[in-house]
Amino acid sequence: MIVDAWGQHPTLRHAQHEMFESLRRWNRQAVPTEELPVAETLRAMDGGGVDRMLISAWHGPGGALISNDEVARFVGESSGRLVGVGSANLARPMEAVREVRRCAGELGFKAIRVLPWLWKLPPTDRLFYPVYAACCDLGLPFCTQIGHTGPLMPSEVGRPIYLDQVALDFPELVIVAGHIGYPWTEEAVAVATKHRNVYIDTSAYTVKRYPSQLVRYLKTNGRQKVLFGSNYPMIAPATALKGLDDLELDDETTALFLGGNAVRVYRLGEEA
Repeated sequence: MIVDAWGQHPTLRHAQHEMFESLRRWNRQAVPTEELPVAETLRAMDGGGVDRMLISAWHGPGGALISNDEVARFVGESSGRLVGVGSANLARPMEAVREVRRCAGELGFKAIRVLPWLWKLPPTDRLFYPVYAACCDLGLPFCTQIGHTGPLMPSEVGRPIYLDQVALDFPELVIVAGHIGYPWTEEAVAVATKHRNVYIDTSAYTVKRYPSQLVRYLKTNGRQKVLFGSNYPMIAPATALKGLDDLELDDETTALFLGGNAVRVYRLGEEA
């Protein structure tokens, strides 16, 4: 099984947002003018041999670019292949806690994701802490972004070392840090090595762009701590996985990286 740990099925307001202009130029993508059908995302998954993809809501200070209810609708149209990841409004702590609970109980989501750069806040900011506590209570992993930002937003809040303090304050919180952490990949590896419940996913990077520090970690003591992710639709799964054989991973490591770790971390076998 291949599980894509970081994707989005974008709404039109998400896809058209001006902050993604720099990414569109980099990818030579035109501004979308129509809503993307779920069938198109499923076809992209098929192209990369991906069985399941975690798709996330996006909530920032300006509101929801992809709402939790929209994610739930996309998941419902996917015949079980898409897995919901919720988000929350940090500016209203109790509302955020109630929404995290709704995501888990009513919508059946498997994780919560909040992007520090979208809020221009480091993950040690007090506004994150009610969300962490709710995730701990519900057994939901907390997903976030580490490393520099593609959109023209501040990168400093993506320093992986911030997660060291979060993991110390919430040792039972499962944290999945996406986007590798470049140019601070060594920091990301150090934090994931130190803390039992901190993981790294490779979203937003193709295999040929994986930093050597991450590849070394993946092949050694990090074989159970690194998850495959694409950041679809920015990168199609097939493109993200191209050249995987060149890493010369053994069969067990390959299976863990492509799906086994995600199944365990997100408890994907517990839907029934």
